[in-house]
Amino acid sequence: MTGLGAVFRPQLPPERLRALARLADETGLEELWLWEDCFREGGISTAAAALAWTERVRIGVGLLPVPLRNVAITAMEAATLHRMFPGRAVLGIGHGVQDWMGQVGARAESPLTLLREHLVALRALLAGERVSTRGRYVSLDDVALDWPPEGPVEVLTGATGPRTLRLAGEAADGTVLTASTPPEGVRRARQLIDEGRQRAGRTDRHRIVVYLLTATGPDAAARLRAELTDEGVADVPDLGVAGDAGAVAKAVQRLADAGADTVVLQPTADEPDPEGFVRFAAEDVRPLVP
Repeated sequence: MTGLGAVFRPQLPPERLRALARLADETGLEELWLWEDCFREGGISTAAAALAWTERVRIGVGLLPVPLRNVAITAMEAATLHRMFPGRAVLGIGHGVQDWMGQVGARAESPLTLLREHLVALRALLAGERVSTRGRYVSLDDVALDWPPEGPVEVLTGATGPRTLRLAGEAADGTVLTASTPPEGVRRARQLIDEGRQRAGRTDRHRIVVYLLTATGPDAAARLRAELTDEGVADVPDLGVAGDAGAVAKAVQRLADAGADTVVLQPTADEPDPEGFVRFAAEDVRPLVP
């Protein structure tokens, strides 16, 4: 079965999260995803709150920008969530938007090296290992978590370019693809991820999560077109979907056929009814997605 989720966009004030998280939980939506976009809402703080307010929905964070975070802090926070809410936290890390990283003095000269070092150390710490390493960006001296997760947990990474996609296959447990990824882009991403997995000799499962920009309602087509234009991707074929539940389900299926394991419906930034969007995803679209 293809996983289905929705995004709580950080253009909404954080005090709106409680109602949307509870609604996602009550309506049976599988996953609710949050973003740590500069300079809006913190990923770990919002995830912890959403998990505490709910009982069953999985809460994803895509993504935590690694230039902003010491890997030991990332590991401590991730392990705490996994122990308090077993099986319900899904954390992804990534390069971060480089212009934003520059604004806070955290822009790395080699984002790929930083991401690789962070991924390797983070997965080792969450596996309960004691880690000593001195890399270009990540340095740990005999570090181990007192409270690692009690079982295996997945660490996802965001990726767009070929080198990062290969790294994702090599060093992560899953990949998050942006809403600028059409079905053909998912196929290409899966190929590059598999190249990385083969190079690393990995045979475990690698989950691909794809955001799908989605608009529904009477002005859906106009809102979708406006956002794609603002993002500079209006000319990319098969990107985003506007329409009723049937149209959205077909778009989800196209991404699944291309290799996506989970599709997360991303409302437009000007979505007029965020609660209605979550209900639409859970009650109208989910029954149509095999």
